[in-house]
Amino acid sequence: MENRLKELSMEDSDEEPPLAVEINDTVNSNQPTENSEIPPVGVTVITGYLGSGKSTLINYILKEQHGKRIAVILNEFGEEIGVERAMINEGEEGGLVEEWVELANGCICCTVKHSLVQALEQLVQRKERLDHILLETTGLANPAPLASVLWLDDQLESDVRLDSIITVVDAKNLRYQLKPNPNSSSFPEAYLQIAFADVIILNKVDLVSQDDSGAMLEELEKEIRDINSLANIIHSVRCQIDLSKILNCQAYDPTHAAHLEALLKENKSLTTKGLHDSEVRTLCICDTQQIDLDKARTWLEELLWDKQDGMDVYRCKGILRVRNSDQLHTLQGVREIYEIVPSRKWRNEEIQMNKIVFIGRFLNEQILLDSLRTCVVETN
Repeated sequence: MENRLKELSMEDSDEEPPLAVEINDTVNSNQPTENSEIPPVGVTVITGYLGSGKSTLINYILKEQHGKRIAVILNEFGEEIGVERAMINEGEEGGLVEEWVELANGCICCTVKHSLVQALEQLVQRKERLDHILLETTGLANPAPLASVLWLDDQLESDVRLDSIITVVDAKNLRYQLKPNPNSSSFPEAYLQIAFADVIILNKVDLVSQDDSGAMLEELEKEIRDINSLANIIHSVRCQIDLSKILNCQAYDPTHAAHLEALLKENKSLTTKGLHDSEVRTLCICDTQQIDLDKARTWLEELLWDKQDGMDVYRCKGILRVRNSDQLHTLQGVREIYEIVPSRKWRNEEIQMNKIVFIGRFLNEQILLDSLRTCVVETN
């Protein structure tokens, strides 16, 4: 078993993997009762360019004595990528058969080829409850399909929740990765990975010139924030970070409105000057009038599903002032799926307003604002 772990692709690390020991099959005993109020297990999706440091981050987590029971899923989805295949055994008739490995620090490591849903359900049915699940999206540039499964997809019946999307970027090569390939019509994958992120680990900062008084890192952060100004940026060397900054972020929890409100406050003066309409970027629109919730849903569906006026929205987050409600409503959207839910009562000192941040391509600020105003409640 240990030899199998040593074959695991550490795409940018030559560190020895942690000691592994065999574990028993999953069991269903000692599960929470129907009336228990144990919170769901958070799932963090980790993405990033080849060589950015994803595997270094995974290896760091699997070796550190952090006192948490964390499961790491190396996810292939049947793609012919990497030597993670060394940990997979094919079952009869194409069935899912994984090898599960328990590590000396209490973490669990496994590889999934076909059914992510099945793997997650098996993990949460284990006797010893997990603190968190990390899902490395090897070979996938766009984490949006995973977000849809983990967030609002009815197919997943397990007691898990999408906690956040983490993107690892290479500080040394990020600018090169953001440049379009003149020989390709495809859009740079690095844009998508940054656009969908809730947390961005700016890795290998030690390799960026140290004699420029930090100017280079400041410029890199500006480029990242021009694409996605909602993400939290963490600097790292060999992905050695405080795990509390990437675990339990609650980025998709509608009751965790305080964090969302803080993000929107930071973006209230967001400007689009100097950016071309075709670039991936962040826009913030605001309006103080009450809106009709049904009209707002129709408006969002036209944007997200029909790509109104050619705009391609990747993410949206916001707060809404809804007619006939004293509740602040929160909006979250990832690609074609979205959720609007009441979060809490408006406070007396607050200015009630609609404030929505969009991340996407071909965004037009004036069209977005004008179309939002079509949802306004008509008054005499």
